[in-house]
Order: sequence, then C-alpha cells, then structure tokens
Amino acid sequence: MKKTCVLLLQLGTPDSPKTSDVRRYLSEFLNDPRVIDIPALLRVILVNGIIVPFRAPKSAKIYKELWELSGGMSPLLTHTQNVTRLLQEEYNTDEVTVEFAMRYQNPSMDSVMERIRQANYDRIVLFPLFPQYASASSGSAMEKAMRIIASWWVIPEVIVAGQFYDNPLYIDSVVENAKAFDIDSYDHILFSYHGLPERQVDKVYEGRDLCGDQPCETELNDKNKMCYKATCYATTRLIVEKLGLREGQYTVCFQSRLDKKWLEPFSDKIVEEHAKKGAKSLLVFSPAFVADCLETLIEIGSEYQEIFEKHGGHKVDLVPSNNSNPLFIQALKHQLKGLGV
Repeated sequence: MKKTCVLLLQLGTPDSPKTSDVRRYLSEFLNDPRVIDIPALLRVILVNGIIVPFRAPKSAKIYKELWELSGGMSPLLTHTQNVTRLLQEEYNTDEVTVEFAMRYQNPSMDSVMERIRQANYDRIVLFPLFPQYASASSGSAMEKAMRIIASWWVIPEVIVAGQFYDNPLYIDSVVENAKAFDIDSYDHILFSYHGLPERQVDKVYEGRDLCGDQPCETELNDKNKMCYKATCYATTRLIVEKLGLREGQYTVCFQSRLDKKWLEPFSDKIVEEHAKKGAKSLLVFSPAFVADCLETLIEIGSEYQEIFEKHGGHKVDLVPSNNSNPLFIQALKHQLKGLGV
C-alpha cells in the first residue's frame, strides 16, 4: 500500500479573540483574491485601508463571545482536531496519516505541508472540508496547496477530493443531528448557507450564461453541477427527503452577506419576515458548515435570535453542524475510499 497523507483543509480561525489576532486573520482572509475578487489595487485599499481597521475591533468582541461560549477555545479548531483524530483512528495502519491545516492562520498550510514534504509520502490527498464547492473556499484551499506543492523539487502523486454534498453518510449525519428536535413543532425551518456574491457564482458559467439563467433552485445539470447555489439547493432536497418535510415547511436562504448583490434570499430577512407573520419558533440547519463556528453559534444562535425576538418571535433553535458525529467521520472515509485510500 502506498504511504499516504490525507490533508484535511479547513477555512481558518484567529489564534485568539484579541484584536491583533483577529486583525491578522481578517487581513489574510480578505486579501485573498478568490474571496474578494476585484482588481488587486482596489482590494488592497479596500481591505487594508477600510475593512480591516474598522472591522477588527468589532469582530474581536464577537470572537470573544464565541470563545466564552466554547470553553475558551475556537470551536472550529477544536472540532477539526477531533475529526482529524477520529479519522486517523479509522485507519489501523501506519501507511495512512491524517493531518489538517487552515487556509488562513494556524496551523498554517505552509508549516503542515512542509512537514508532509519532509515525511516523503508516496501520495497526498487534499481534502477541503467544504461540502459544496465554492471558489472562495474549496478553490482557494486547493490553489494554495498546489502553489506550495509546485515549489517542491520532488512532487509525489497528488489527489484532490471534490465536493461531497451528496454523500449519503454526510446527509445522514445532518439528519441524525436533527433528531434531537421535534421538527413538526416548529413554525418554519430554515436551511441557511454561507452567502456569496452573485458575480462569483456567475463565473461558473461560460459565455453569456449566468446563474440566474439556470434552474439552480430545482435541479442539477451539466452546466450548474459546480455552482454553489445549485449544490446548496441540492443538499437541501436530499435532507428534506430524508426528513419527510413538506413544500412550504422550509426555506433555503443565505447568510453573512456584505451587500445586496449577494445570493438571496437573505437569512436574516427570512427570520424577520416569519416573526412578523406570527411565527414563534424556527429551526435552522447550516449544511455548508461541517463544524460549528462563528457563523453558526453566534450569527444564527445569537444574532438571529435577537432579530426574531425583536419582531415578535420566541425561539430560534440551531441544529448542530456535523462536528465529530460518527456518521460524518464515516462520510469522510467513504469519500476517501472512492479515491483509493
């Protein structure tokens, strides 16, 4: 058997909720041309001159709340460490090593991949932990990994794992986490995915085609199979089928927007609308996040709760992310088996 390293790639987290660490994280993250895809000079001015200086202190307060909620640690880091350990335990052999790295900050891809290079593996499997492909997440992680590998004198066999939104065990993991809730008791259910600028999903298509020209809300085809919006809706359909939800019982929406030209409908607006209609309880899934993080625990669990209460609602419940659910570990192993690991 080939000596193989499986490298799990996650987005990243500040080293601490200190303003200096949050500033460093935001600077690396937002200066990525796949995240803010505008001309380089404009991006530098916008990010380093406006966004980071003003956003870092505010974000630091939110990260402090997240750390306090999660026992003084980054939940994203903790869950990724646990997944790495549990997946490693699935391989009862010295021939397969499971590592993880963050696209932004620590443990950095540069340091982890240097350790991998020195270990002289026959094969490296790059595994972005993003169920639905997006250039700003999976694409960015793959690009950096390939850039690092391209600098090596000796390049081993390299395999890239693709999106896994339709992995049956991944879907089962989401469904199992939902079993802790009496789904029929909620007035409405939200499937809230991380948002993207519309221009980024439009880049998936060739020529004059745009995302809006495709049936992304209802089907996958050869044109939209790599479109983030289309795979988000496809993920929802798979979960809905397993849960036996009815049409009109749920809404697909997108959170964390920066302006109005992002994927719609906006999650916070859907929360507000249902509160105004008289809904008293909402259940929210977050299937784009395999580990609970700021976007789930704070944005959904805290900020959306405030919005809901402000407009007359009572309770917003969050279905936990996959985290270290045994079915999720098996989903990752299933994907790897398909790649010959």
